[in-house]
Amino acid sequence: MAKGPSIIPVTDLRRGAGAALKRVRASRRPVVITQRGRAAAIMLSVEAYEDREHERELLCLLARGEREIAAGKGHDLNSVLDEADSLLASE
Repeated sequence: MAKGPSIIPVTDLRRGAGAALKRVRASRRPVVITQRGRAAAIMLSVEAYEDREHERELLCLLARGEREIAAGKGHDLNSVLDEADSLLASE
């Protein structure tokens, strides 16, 4: 079962920012920063942020492809594979 995100009150973050950063880097999991008992911010390691951004970019490309296919603008699989083969052969 996946663990939920860690939660740190902002006062604890102020007192132990170094330890909080170390925990974020080690776990690569988000840490929720709370203020007055409510979620105020999310802290991520740079690596986790970059991974999520890469995933988001891929999802955006897939969504754009779906819209193009729905609009009849897509390319058939064989032409895409042929173009990929020729690009790989030229390297």
